[in-house]
Amino acid sequence: MLEIEALEVCYGAIRVLRQISLSVPPGQIVALLGANGAGKSTVLRAICGLAPVAGGRVWLAGEELTGLPPHEVVRRGVALCPEGRRLFANLTVQENLLLGGYVTEKRERRQAFEWVLAVFPRLKERLNQRAGTLSGGEQQMVALGRALMSRPRLLLLDEPSLGLAPLLVREVFRIIREVNDRGTTILLVEQNAQAALAIAHRGYVLENGRLVLKGTGAELLAHPHLKEAYLGGGLEGTPPPE
Repeated sequence: MLEIEALEVCYGAIRVLRQISLSVPPGQIVALLGANGAGKSTVLRAICGLAPVAGGRVWLAGEELTGLPPHEVVRRGVALCPEGRRLFANLTVQENLLLGGYVTEKRERRQAFEWVLAVFPRLKERLNQRAGTLSGGEQQMVALGRALMSRPRLLLLDEPSLGLAPLLVREVFRIIREVNDRGTTILLVEQNAQAALAIAHRGYVLENGRLVLKGTGAELLAHPHLKEAYLGGGLEGTPPPE
């Protein structure tokens, strides 16, 4: 579904990503892990056309996305659920959801709306409530639902468990797995390595803008040095992935 080859991103003179190459097979969940500042969110922003690509290429199902503006990336089947949810607090739940389907025709938007409410039945009771008055877990459901309103082939999730209580974290990851079971391919950026790898088919570890480790979810969970990647520089000397 997604192929990234030798991706590089620079902000001014600072090179944030260095020769990043990864793939996300159709129908799978792939986790992208790393400490704060490792470059995880920048990878997602580069895919979406929100970060300046200095080198490398990005493809979705064989079609190149490199250099496209964000709205064209969405039209081709990619949706981003950003870190911090980024809802329109003064708009209702329904209005926030419908904004996510702006690229679809009216009939498709209605079908997507019904599908999202089937995935998030709790939101049916909150449709006319302002998004800013919801709990953190409910706001995350709205953010996920808004991203799904375009019926993306590839869903990019940036730290969906951030700031949530443990019980809500489990619920969010259950929903992510359900969305995947319904046919959506997912690239998941997450600092909660254990929760992410428990549902991921494969994973990659970023450190200082470089990929330093990859494997199946089970392989990475068992890796003796994985936790050190979250302490800044713990995987120095680890051979980069092939």
